[in-house]
Amino acid sequence: MRYTKGRLLVTIISLATVPAMADQHSHYPAVVEQARELADAPYQSSEAELPAPLRNIDYDTYRQIRFDPANAYWRDESPFSVQLFHSGFLFGTPVRINVIENGNVAPLPFSTDDFSYDNEASKLLDHDLTGSGHAGFRLHYPLNSDDYADEFAVFLGASYFRLVGRDQVYGLSSRGLAIDTASSDGEEFPAFREFWLHKPDADARQVEVLALMNSPSLSGAYRFVIQPGDRTQVEVEAALFARDDIAKLGVAPLTSMFTFGEASRERPDDYRPQVHDSDGLLIQTGTDEWIWRPLSNPDSVRISSFFDDNPQGFGLMQRERDFNRYLDTEAQYHRRPSQWVAPLEDWGEGHVELVEIPTPDETHDNIVAYWVAEEPLQAGDSRRLHYQTYTLNSPPEHHTLGHVVRTRNGRAEVPGQTGEITEGERQFIVDFQGGALDDIAADQPVQLDISLQQGEVTLPQVTALPNGGWRASFRLPASDQPSDIRLRLTHEGKPVSETWNYVWYPDD
Repeated sequence: MRYTKGRLLVTIISLATVPAMADQHSHYPAVVEQARELADAPYQSSEAELPAPLRNIDYDTYRQIRFDPANAYWRDESPFSVQLFHSGFLFGTPVRINVIENGNVAPLPFSTDDFSYDNEASKLLDHDLTGSGHAGFRLHYPLNSDDYADEFAVFLGASYFRLVGRDQVYGLSSRGLAIDTASSDGEEFPAFREFWLHKPDADARQVEVLALMNSPSLSGAYRFVIQPGDRTQVEVEAALFARDDIAKLGVAPLTSMFTFGEASRERPDDYRPQVHDSDGLLIQTGTDEWIWRPLSNPDSVRISSFFDDNPQGFGLMQRERDFNRYLDTEAQYHRRPSQWVAPLEDWGEGHVELVEIPTPDETHDNIVAYWVAEEPLQAGDSRRLHYQTYTLNSPPEHHTLGHVVRTRNGRAEVPGQTGEITEGERQFIVDFQGGALDDIAADQPVQLDISLQQGEVTLPQVTALPNGGWRASFRLPASDQPSDIRLRLTHEGKPVSETWNYVWYPDD
C-alpha cells in the first residue's frame, strides 16, 4: 500500500514483528516489546548530530521556521490534522514519527518543502539540511469553531506534552515521567524517541498516539488516546522497564509556573496583580478528603509530600479565571487551563509530591507535581501505568465541597487597636465559597476545624461573608520555625469545605 499527503507519496512498511490486524490497538504490544528489549541492553544515547547550520541557531531564527498549514497531514481526510516541528535551537535530537493506517506503518520523512523559512532562517536553505528530522508534532481539530482546526495538543521536547480545551490557551505541561526531580544527584529527563500516530477516520472524535521512551534508567511504551473538547482528555497507558534502580519515580507529572500571586509577600515592580499558570495543588485522597495547597515562589527549593493510599486524583489548578486578576492581554493567564490526573487503577500507598523552585520571572517553569509509589522501581522491574488526565476551567465536577477562593495574610496589628499585640504575630484569612456552602444560611453554626503540626493558633473564628461565602481567620504567634497549618469548615460535624493546607515560613 501507499500513503498520500498532497504531493508526497510514501511506500508503507510493516511494523517490525507485528502482522496487520483488524484491531488498531495491536501495535501497542509491539512497542511494549521494543521497550522491553531496550531495557535489556545498555543505554545508548540517541543524540544525532544535526546539520551544521542548525546546531547554533538562536531563538529568534528558530521562530522564523514555520510549518506550512497547507501541508498538514490528514487535513482533507479527517477532522484531525498533524503539523510538524523543525529540529534546531533547543531541539537537537530528532524524533522518528510514523503513521499507522490499515494495519501498516509509514514514516513521515523530513522535507524542507513542508516548512517556510523567513528572514534569517531563509539562509538555512543555502545548505544541505538532509537529516534534520522533526523535533515533534502538534495535533489540530475544529475545537472552537467548525471552520478552523485549532491546535489542541503538542508533543515537543523530552517527554513533554501540552493540552488545551475549548477557549483555553497553553499554560502548564504534562510529562511522561519525572525521575529524581529536585534530588541532590540531579534530575534525569526521559525522552520519547519515536511516535506512531493512528490515522483517524473521517468521523473520528479522538486520536491515538503511541510513543517509545528511552532514558539511562529505564525504557517505556506509551499509549495516548486523546479526545479534544470543552475539557481535552487523554487516557494514558504505559509499560515501564527499569535498567537501574530509580530512587524517585514521578508518575503523571504536571509542570507549571508560579511567579507571584495574591498571597506573595515579595512582589516585583509589575503592573500585573498576579503572574502564574497555576495557583494551587488540589488533591482528592483515597478517603475522599479534598486538599488545597496554594502555590508559592520560594527563596529556596521546597518539597512537600502528601502521603496517601490509592488517591483518587490530583491536579494543578488555575482557579483565578477573571481577566481583572491578571490584566495581561498577551499572556492571558485567565485562560490558562487547570489539569487533573485520575488513576484508572489502584495506585496503592505512596505520596503526591509538590516541588516549588525559586524563579526570578515567568520565563521559567518552577512548579512540579507527581505521584510517587511507596514501592520503588528497581533494576529489572517492570511497572504498568493507567490513568486519565484532562484540562478544565473549574474544580472537578465531583468536588462538591466549598472551595478556597482567597488566601491572604498580613501583620496582626490593627490601626486603633488597644489590646497588646505580640511583635511578629501574623493574621491569616481564608475565604471559601460554592459547593455545599451554597445551602448553608449565614446564621448557621459553621465551625472551624484547624490544626498545626507544632505550636498553636490564636483567635480562630468563622465569619459569614456578604457574598454568600465564609471566612476562616486566625493568628500565628511570632516564631522562627515554619508552621504547617490545616483547616476546613464543618457543619453539624461534617466537612462542608475542602481542607486548606499551608506552610508559613517566617523568613519569606
